[in-house]
Amino acid sequence: MESHTRVKVSELLKREPGAEVLAKGWVRTKRGNKNISFVALNDGSTVKNIQIVFDMNSFSEESLKEVSTGACIAVKGELTASLGSGQSVEIQAKEVTVLGPADPDTYPLQKKGHSMEFLREIGHLRPRTNTFGCVFRIRHAMSFAIHKFFNDKGFFNLHTPIITASDAEGAGAMFQVTTLDMTNPPKKEDGTIDYSQDFFGKSANLTVSGQLEGELGALAMGEIYTFGPTFRAENSNTPRHLSEFWMIEPEMAFYDIKDNMDLAEEFIKYLVKYALENCMDDLQFLNDMFDKELIERLRSVVNTEFVRLPYTQGVEILMNSGQKFEYPVSWGTDLQSEHERYLVEKHFMKPVILTDYPKDIKAFYMKQNDDGKTVRAMDILFPKIGEIIGGSQREESLEKLESRIDELKMDRETLWWYIETRKYGSAPHSGFGLGFERLLLFVTGMANIRDVIPFPRAPKNAEF
Repeated sequence: MESHTRVKVSELLKREPGAEVLAKGWVRTKRGNKNISFVALNDGSTVKNIQIVFDMNSFSEESLKEVSTGACIAVKGELTASLGSGQSVEIQAKEVTVLGPADPDTYPLQKKGHSMEFLREIGHLRPRTNTFGCVFRIRHAMSFAIHKFFNDKGFFNLHTPIITASDAEGAGAMFQVTTLDMTNPPKKEDGTIDYSQDFFGKSANLTVSGQLEGELGALAMGEIYTFGPTFRAENSNTPRHLSEFWMIEPEMAFYDIKDNMDLAEEFIKYLVKYALENCMDDLQFLNDMFDKELIERLRSVVNTEFVRLPYTQGVEILMNSGQKFEYPVSWGTDLQSEHERYLVEKHFMKPVILTDYPKDIKAFYMKQNDDGKTVRAMDILFPKIGEIIGGSQREESLEKLESRIDELKMDRETLWWYIETRKYGSAPHSGFGLGFERLLLFVTGMANIRDVIPFPRAPKNAEF
């Protein structure tokens, strides 16, 4: 088969019939009789397949034997108007080459429904299913839209370190990075491990957040955002937690809490709108197969003003709801996703931004309110998933920041550089974090966070 240029399926489906074309892709299904064979071909460019028609007067059974589900083929033929339903054009095959056969007895993706659990076990093949093709194309579109949103607003993308010696959240659940011999590490006289002999000369970890470094960028460049992998060594086996996930963290000098909320709301609406405008085929498939309300839910978020509500009022609503929660709620408790979802799905029926949380359940860097009890935090709560964005105005006062660090018995020494930004030209500033996979759960309607990242990392699971 002489190589004139391959045309992607997404492109072929838009073309007028009439020309000779070359298509390459993977066989999804093959059916037919002794006169005619139909092959559905997919190359990943779209959820839709192109139908290849083989006239069995021109092809022998033998020549099509290896054209089976999972095989990779190249087909040359004429693009013609399709009489069948579901597509406007198809290819009348003239030549076929099998680029890579697939043993029909062992290929695991035969034409039947597969459970999500089973597909996680074959993570190397699951992108070939319609579902995961849709999810990963949407993942790409959202990634692109995030960069476009911030670029168009004049923000700068800052690459913050993945290996770090500080713990941004005070969460403590971090993965250690070391080159020491684990079977026989060097010890100090008191028996503890001597990290001065480690690669970095001190104990190092994978980052839990790029925020602290992001703040340094904002206090120099005005408005920055990070978009990178973050790592949490929490033993959380839930449909909403991963051990390795991606985070988007903008930080803005001269923004107060209200500016921060405005930006976060605009940002998330922009992303959902982008998905609706650019990923409709994929969204329609997921809507039809998994979540009949998906597209409607996405549209409702774009067209609604988010409720803004102090934590204290949110807690009152929950306590007076008469609802039986698994976790009881009272002022001072951190809200669980069942509480967040009640406010969004049952009470207000729209996204909610909760503000002014008790300072004891929030991180050390949040700006303290004058009441001495609460901080200028803001969490955006969404239907089906609970918290999707968490952020705050940051504490710009050196004195208040230091006393909070001491109160929490954190180490000033490892945070010396962060503290110093409050000494030299400090400014009011704010920021937030969006968990990329949480956004994708919302946009795709998938039920488990392990199904919106190509290779999920979770406790006892680092396959592929």
